[in-house]
Amino acid sequence: MRTDYDILIIGGGLVGASLGCALRESQLRLGVIEAVPLTASTQPSYDDRTLALAYGSKKIFESMGCWTDIALEATPIERIHISDRGHFGVTRLSATEFGMPALGYIVPNRALGVALMKTLQISNNIEWLCPAEMQDINITPGSATVTIHHLEQTRTLTARLVIAADGAHSAVRAAMRIESERIAYCQSAIVTTVTAGAPHENTAYERFTDTGPLALLPLSENRCAVVWTAKEDEAPSLLSRSDAEFLDRLQYRFGDRLGTFTLLGKRAAYPLALTRVAEHVRERLALIGNAAHSVHPVAGQGFNLGLRDVATIAEILTDSLRRGEDIGSLTALRRYADWRVRDNRVTAGFTNGLIRIFSNNAFPLTLARNAGLVAVDLLPGVKRRFVRLTSGLAGRLPRLARGLPL
Repeated sequence: MRTDYDILIIGGGLVGASLGCALRESQLRLGVIEAVPLTASTQPSYDDRTLALAYGSKKIFESMGCWTDIALEATPIERIHISDRGHFGVTRLSATEFGMPALGYIVPNRALGVALMKTLQISNNIEWLCPAEMQDINITPGSATVTIHHLEQTRTLTARLVIAADGAHSAVRAAMRIESERIAYCQSAIVTTVTAGAPHENTAYERFTDTGPLALLPLSENRCAVVWTAKEDEAPSLLSRSDAEFLDRLQYRFGDRLGTFTLLGKRAAYPLALTRVAEHVRERLALIGNAAHSVHPVAGQGFNLGLRDVATIAEILTDSLRRGEDIGSLTALRRYADWRVRDNRVTAGFTNGLIRIFSNNAFPLTLARNAGLVAVDLLPGVKRRFVRLTSGLAGRLPRLARGLPL
């Protein structure tokens, strides 16, 4: 059956755009449906947040041919310092210990979005439908039919496969009645930037406190991206404080290791939750990124998990094409789901476990977790496994994450 597209990607944010980049040299006809104009201030790909890209994610973008542009605004993480506020446990990680140029990179969302769009604009097999909103989706044995509102008209499009990359509150997931479990952390992530009084020396700090983790991540010009996890009912107060009051509170929570904080950037808060879905694929449908899972931002794993979805499904689809298979068949798509299940489970368990363990101040657990931080710091084998997990280098890796073409 001839369809309008081989693949319709619902959601043109960072994950959906990354999938377009991964498949841009394929013979597939791609359509990308995105509700928010790409130059709008509300477009997630162009907002003021930052992303911590794991070293494995850098390899994926290199393999896609996008890294050169991303690297222009990427700050390498050469060291990581992990501590438990008010306790003795500390773990220190260094890229040189593991023969890596960096443990990861901090990239502004805006810069990453611009780099991805630059790559996509020279692609001949991708059509952007933006701004456009999905209104309905229907799956039949031969194709998927998607109804959208685009340019003040209602249009009906057909595809061999629909890929949902439309975020944690996925409209595709809701329309297809795919069950999901959402566990609220009753926390909000307050994000902003500050300038440090002492050189950050490309060190990322993850400091666990009694209200949640506080991360300071290195940026250019000795600035730091701040991801401050606060109790949900405290977030409005922190946002409403004057810049001076906010900086004082931040200084109190973090300490003086980076000197005195100045020049506070724009503040925003985002509620945090763990999301699990009952199904990652159906016939002619696959979920990737936050549409398939969302995790706590501790250790910066969320986008990296979604990017590994991208690399995996791109490989599965490319191999299915070579074998002459139907790319929308459940047989092909189950290979993607089966491959991703372990990584999803391990990453969700790791991040959720960190939050549960470090939010409990019972003395036996406090002692155990600080002993654990010391053990990671002192035992090379434990430290190596920890770095491989957080760098996106553990488990079965798709070709793009190994520096290989599709």
